[in-house]
Amino acid sequence: MLIVHLITGLQCGGAENQLQQLVLASDGRRFRHIVISLLEGGAIASELKAAGIEVYSLGMRRGLPSPAGMVRLVRLLRRLRPSVLHCWLYHACLMGLLGGRWSGIARVIWGLRSANAGLRGYSPSTRAVVWLCAKFSSLPDAVVVNSETSRTLHQNWGYNTARARVIPNGVDAQRFSPDPEARRAVRVELGLGRDSALVGLFARYSTMKDHETFLRAAGLVHAQYPDVRFLMAGDGITTDNGPLVRLVRENGLQQAAYLLGPRRDLPRLTAALDVSCLSSWSESFPNVVIEAMACGVPCVVTDAGDTRFIVGDTGRVVPPSAPQALAEAMSALIAVEAAEREALGQKARERARAKFTLQKTVSAYEGIYDEFSGNRAAEIPEIRPRLTAT
Repeated sequence: MLIVHLITGLQCGGAENQLQQLVLASDGRRFRHIVISLLEGGAIASELKAAGIEVYSLGMRRGLPSPAGMVRLVRLLRRLRPSVLHCWLYHACLMGLLGGRWSGIARVIWGLRSANAGLRGYSPSTRAVVWLCAKFSSLPDAVVVNSETSRTLHQNWGYNTARARVIPNGVDAQRFSPDPEARRAVRVELGLGRDSALVGLFARYSTMKDHETFLRAAGLVHAQYPDVRFLMAGDGITTDNGPLVRLVRENGLQQAAYLLGPRRDLPRLTAALDVSCLSSWSESFPNVVIEAMACGVPCVVTDAGDTRFIVGDTGRVVPPSAPQALAEAMSALIAVEAAEREALGQKARERARAKFTLQKTVSAYEGIYDEFSGNRAAEIPEIRPRLTAT
């Protein structure tokens, strides 16, 4: 079967990484994957091409409607004739539904990966796309969400969830695994002592990731434990980011925080941590948490999306936007003996390997693709538009 994936862009991000892992881990004897991006470029586009995956771009610009982009999509789909068009994120879902129908594509899947209850931080145009997707949500053959929180939220927004499936993100537990050598090497690169505690936050610079809460909490921890260091990576996490650097300075972390920018070596960076942190006020099913767990690193996370379920009893969960609570949870893990922290990390790895493996995620997606194959098409209900007037 030919599966074509349509996604907004291929810069580093949770959805983009999960798409890449799905495509590369899928059974190449049964499925061929092609990726189309609305926007140009991106690190993941280059990596997919290097792995032999066909990647196309529609050459659109962020935030601007593009009739020309739609024409290019329709022409491309008519040439490729995929068995399934798998759309990722709101803009691609809306465009893929329309373009897929105009191209005569038999099966269209939506992938919705947000759980931002108030659409906080979304532009007016993105809010409009979310609303339009709700109106057309009875038309896709399947709607895949990556968390129970996301399914409930979209149902509350008026999305038709009759065909909704929850497929949690998965982690490659061989790629993300405990690595004493990485722990040593990263500390050498940073000029840290072997026993210096290292806390990490790996997230792009975005309001919903709430770096301000993390840095305020880090400042409190640093005042109590001056030897602790804080490792940050992601798009926009650089010394060129004035507001971020100001927060580092305001919280007395000039000598304690490292801003590494976007990195593609997260497995080794994650394995070097003593504690992994998530400070977001909005998440659905964050990859970085299960990646840290797979590396045997205990996590301190905010109660956003499905994080409480993900972590279980292997880490700490605190309210969002609460620096004091976040600091206390980080300090509690830093204060324990290294052996106790390692035991908690091992428990986290066992949970990740039992519940959130990449193999399970890929198998779930391939199961949907198989449903849409010619041999089983009769099992899928006929698509009937059920748009509700407002």
